[in-house]
Amino acid sequence: MDLSFTDDERAFRQEMRQFFRTKIPDSIRAKVAEGEGLTKDDLVTSQRIMNDHGLATVNWPVAWGGKDWSPVQVYLYQDEMQQANAPTPIAFNVSMVGPVIAQFGSEEIKARFLPKTASAEIFWCQGFSEPGSGSDLASLRTRAERKGDKYVVNGQKIWTTLGHYGDWIFCLCRTDPTAKAQEGISFILIDMNNPGITVRPIYLIDGGREVNEVFFDNVEVPVENLVGQENKGWDYAKFLLGNERTGIARVGISKAKVARIKELAALEMSGGRPLIHDERFREKLAAVEVELKALEMTQLRVVADERKLEKGKQNPASSILKLKGSVIQQQLTELLMEVVGPYAMPYQRDFEGRNEAPVGPEYATEAAPMYFNYRKVSIYGGSNEIQRNIISKAILGL
Repeated sequence: MDLSFTDDERAFRQEMRQFFRTKIPDSIRAKVAEGEGLTKDDLVTSQRIMNDHGLATVNWPVAWGGKDWSPVQVYLYQDEMQQANAPTPIAFNVSMVGPVIAQFGSEEIKARFLPKTASAEIFWCQGFSEPGSGSDLASLRTRAERKGDKYVVNGQKIWTTLGHYGDWIFCLCRTDPTAKAQEGISFILIDMNNPGITVRPIYLIDGGREVNEVFFDNVEVPVENLVGQENKGWDYAKFLLGNERTGIARVGISKAKVARIKELAALEMSGGRPLIHDERFREKLAAVEVELKALEMTQLRVVADERKLEKGKQNPASSILKLKGSVIQQQLTELLMEVVGPYAMPYQRDFEGRNEAPVGPEYATEAAPMYFNYRKVSIYGGSNEIQRNIISKAILGL
């Protein structure tokens, strides 16, 4: 694989770098850099700026605002966005439900939802996991019983990220209880303002509120909100999860964290010797950088192979990106904890994710919450154990 960039590609990289570092507000990028929680307004503001410049939905079909970019351009776009600490477009909108609607939805449902999804007029959340149905998602029990021109939905979803922000939820529901597990599931769009929906927060070990339980009690949903065919939702979910796993690699975000760790490690903590001078610390940081470079090369190969795939199919190598990317992100939060040392211990956060009473330097206050929060990345998007099974079966043929 030729890893050198052409003059046009270098110019494109510079264009993306200029955009993300000048158009996205510094106040929002600073929050991302420090690991501080973003508000709904932060996320919507950033996405609308990108959408106004045609850069929010580059992975969508051109007819719906996408870009006919080369794989290298897609990579450079993502890399510069992440290294600039600009929020990625709302994943539930742009990487998850948007591509599913564009690929499998009717023309009517595309027209209803895609423009508002791109502009963040609708803020989506994801209704997949349930109590007892996480990694074994096909065992989900939320029912959507068809009655005339409506579905009546009953059940519960859990770990619904940013569900308290959600205007709509894209939901996997069992529509044929007599079918085999994967064959009786449908992909349904539900207005979160419908009567019978209750959102209850789950407060996390990092002190913030990010995920929720969502309960459905005889919620009526128009049949026209079904995406694609009834009982084909499992196929659409696999398509969606392939997109999610590719995004979870977050190579550019990890590069930005490496740069931040080096910056902080060069400071004198409490008058002591900067940690960057410690040989053992440098060895650990270098080891992660080597793994990150290998992940970057793998991501480039996966992106380059995407156009060879049959339309609607996903590259199983996305599981490698998810697996290794999540491990590297966790390693970097551990190194950041080592850098800030005892200042990482005392913290108190409000429910919007902001430290209330920092002790020690301001830059140290997010180290512990970030460390605790990133324990989740090896689980969501399909646990790392599940990814190893996919890799052994679909790639290695074991």
